[in-house]
This record gives sequence, C-alpha cells and structure tokens, in this order.
Amino acid sequence: MRRGRGGGRRYRPYSRFHPQFNREPLAEQLNRSGISYVFLGLELGARRTERESYQNRRARYDLIRALPAFLEGLDLLRRDLVSHRVALLCAEKDPITCHRTVLVCRQLRFEPIQIEHILENGEIETNDQAETRLIEEVGLPPTHLFYGRLQLVEQAYDMQSERIAYMEPETPRAMIGGFA
Repeated sequence: MRRGRGGGRRYRPYSRFHPQFNREPLAEQLNRSGISYVFLGLELGARRTERESYQNRRARYDLIRALPAFLEGLDLLRRDLVSHRVALLCAEKDPITCHRTVLVCRQLRFEPIQIEHILENGEIETNDQAETRLIEEVGLPPTHLFYGRLQLVEQAYDMQSERIAYMEPETPRAMIGGFA
C-alpha cells in the first residue's frame, strides 16, 4: 500500500467475502497507518448511474471517459498525484481484467507519472508490461505490418473494454392480463 492522501478508490467499497476491505474498516486501518482513504468510485467507477454511459444495457468505456464526473475524478486524481503516492484498489487478481487499468490507466498513461500494478503474487508490473500482456490476452499480434504499438494497444483496450464492461441485468417484465 502506498502512503499519501489518495490511499484507495473503489466504486463499491464493500466485500461480502472480505469484510476487512469494506470502506469503513479499511479507512480506519489505513488511517492508523498514516494512509488516507479517498472514495472516488462514483467518479472513476465503471458501473455508472448516468444513463448516457450505457448502450444496450452495457457500460461503454468510451462513453464513460467523456462524462463530466469521470473527467472530474481524473482531475482529482491528478491533483493527488502531484504530492502523494496513490493506490487504486481493486478486487481483480489481474490488472488487465480490471476497469482501473482499462478505463483509468488508459487515460493516464501518457502523463508524466509512473503507473505500476501489483500482481496477485506481489510482483510489480509496469503499465507498459501490462499493455503487452493485454495485447496478447485479446489475441492481437505483438507487432503488425500496418499498425504501430500505439494502435495495437488502443485496439486491445477497446477489445478488453467490451469483454469486462458491466452489463445491467434485464428488467423483469410484469405480465398484465392473459394466461401464462
């Protein structure tokens, strides 16, 4: 865990399997260690309340990236990064299956900051290494005759966005009249 104001950010800061990571106990424990917990899940989360970020019940990361709240969340994160080390918390074992990489880090990767991912085994992976794995994970070639690495990475992010994006459940339909 990194020290600083932006100790962690999650959309739904609760776990039924690991209650020690619920928002209040986690914030209390981090505070005792001198780490601040700042909740920005509403701004940076992938499950949105804004209807315009969904298409056919699926969250669309390209639409989320344009939302005012998301852009505000990125600005808050950038301000924290000026003077603090920040950790974005995640329940996913692999960073390339998490919206924090595919949605948030995608937007920050050209900034003058160092993005690192903590893997399940405790090893550190650079964002560049994660992007290389992402290209492989979605089945793109590591090099292409007509596209450079930047285009391959962008395509991989788009493909992974489709794979991991939140899908709203279907609304139950009430039967009015008639026979079942």
